[in-house]
Amino acid sequence: MTVHRARAAAFAAVLTAAALSLTACGSAGSSSKSGDTATGGAKDAKTATSAADFGGMDGLVAAAKKEGKLHVITLPRDWANYGKIIDSFKAKYGIEVEEENPDGASQDEINAINSRKGQDRAPDVVDLGSAFALQAVKDGILAPYKVATFDKVPDTMKDANGAAVNDYGGYVSIGCDAKKIANCPKTFADLLKPEYKGQVALNGNPTKSGSAFGGVYAAALANGGSLDNIQPGIDFFGKLKQSGNFNPVESTPATIEKGETPISIDWSYLNAGYTDEFKDKGIDWQVSIPSDGSYAQFYNQGVNKWAPHPAAARLWQEYLFSAEGQNLFLGGYATPATFEALKKDGSLDTAAAAKLPIVEKPFTTFPTVDQINAAKKVVTENWTKAIAG
Repeated sequence: MTVHRARAAAFAAVLTAAALSLTACGSAGSSSKSGDTATGGAKDAKTATSAADFGGMDGLVAAAKKEGKLHVITLPRDWANYGKIIDSFKAKYGIEVEEENPDGASQDEINAINSRKGQDRAPDVVDLGSAFALQAVKDGILAPYKVATFDKVPDTMKDANGAAVNDYGGYVSIGCDAKKIANCPKTFADLLKPEYKGQVALNGNPTKSGSAFGGVYAAALANGGSLDNIQPGIDFFGKLKQSGNFNPVESTPATIEKGETPISIDWSYLNAGYTDEFKDKGIDWQVSIPSDGSYAQFYNQGVNKWAPHPAAARLWQEYLFSAEGQNLFLGGYATPATFEALKKDGSLDTAAAAKLPIVEKPFTTFPTVDQINAAKKVVTENWTKAIAG
């Protein structure tokens, strides 16, 4: 099994409140190509901006069932509970879900949209890191669509037209096998202690992996850096390498189970998920959100402007942002965008919420696209030099 997802994503979130603003950068226009039309006098499904355009949810469901298929891309089944979400959607609506390239990157999704216009094999929906989502909205390749619960998503977490909306997220965290490590580290400062020699791994290379990039950004915040200055994070891992503590093995469930990466810096929803996954395998996996480097990310949902199954694409969005869908993300240790609204109206899965790692310092300052792009450039230029040798 693998959960590595090579996403060079932007990071934005506070898990129970606001996130990186998806300020409308321009609306995606409607396609001139005709799509399947819904019954009851509704307009073309490709230009529908809410379920009302189908005559309501019943009309949307009917139109989606008529299409009978949904094509998703880069959704690992063991990432934020997507396997259960996909299966639950299929069971609920009887719509076939075609899954492609589960371990791909956000850029792969955008490339697929742009290169497969007019093709049935084009993705209907995408799940994008914030920088990619912002660019996709700006480029007009996502269709504006407001789900029924659109108002429950904080304004700072969505494009005003609904072309891209934050959906679920997690914090950079430190996972540790307590049966192999006597005292599990809880902060970035702890990771430099001599007792962790050869033990500290990242989920991927930060020049390619969103998880690892987030780890470097978090380390920068823990060591005098800022959203404008990621270099201290690179320097930190350079020190970790020089001390002998850095483990170059890419952390995955397999490497953790084999004992190769007993300390792993990764998203909280992945690390927290391992706690249950490995319990029966003799691994006591403990998770901490480092208070000295609090950093988080949300992913964004969007509908391909030229989706071959436009009604199914919109029904998928409705499902993901429904209480059922949002609680399924929570069941995968990811925090849903409507967390506070669910909590307020009593529909939050409180048992699942109680299993989330404790966050001492919520992440409340968000990087802009320019800051992210600048940080990526610095990491690309300096990472290899920092950990070489």
